[in-house]
Amino acid sequence: MFKLHNSWDDVIGSEFEKPYFLKLSEFLREEYATKTIFPPKNLVFSSLKATPYDEVKAVILGQDPYHGVGQAHGLAFSVMPGVQPPPSLMNIFKEINQEYGTHLGKNGCLISWAKQGVLLLNAALTVRQGQANSHKGQGWEIFTDEIIKALNKSEKPIVFMLWGSNARSKKSLITNPKHLVLETVHPSPLSAYNGFFGCGHFKKANEFLQKFTQPIDWSSAQ
Repeated sequence: MFKLHNSWDDVIGSEFEKPYFLKLSEFLREEYATKTIFPPKNLVFSSLKATPYDEVKAVILGQDPYHGVGQAHGLAFSVMPGVQPPPSLMNIFKEINQEYGTHLGKNGCLISWAKQGVLLLNAALTVRQGQANSHKGQGWEIFTDEIIKALNKSEKPIVFMLWGSNARSKKSLITNPKHLVLETVHPSPLSAYNGFFGCGHFKKANEFLQKFTQPIDWSSAQ
């Protein structure tokens, strides 16, 4: 059985043996063998490996990985160190800068958030080069829905930050009144001015978290 080597194994380990995931695995074997797929195989589960189940404080849900060369490394919205932050991530930084008076924007790698308990999860964990949403409907959504359902059962309060219609469609899975759901439009340049800018989500998340635990240092991304 596939292992993530942290608390996720006990929570969702059985998913790797289910028929839908075995079918997904076959599809991915063929895709990686015949096409350019992102992220690299060894980084597909980076979000779960970086943020164990019992350490999750906040969830930021994306659609699927960046489909440009050298960008995706398994954390939603994050790019490899040294890679120019894409427009959606720059807009995330702009909102944080507005809320906190910081100056983020040089480094688009968000591993520092993941290490603090921010699960940076995409609805689909792989994508073909240059083809956004190309692995939609292959089984990833079933898998990531199970992740959200498992987090919903957590007795520890969690903030779910749902941006855009794809992420907001998951709201029905979050029924536990212990949790906080923050939702708005996607930070993409196409929609950011329709409600993402000025949403105050990063401060709202921390105001909620500091009642129970250490808040997130959003400025740890540079």
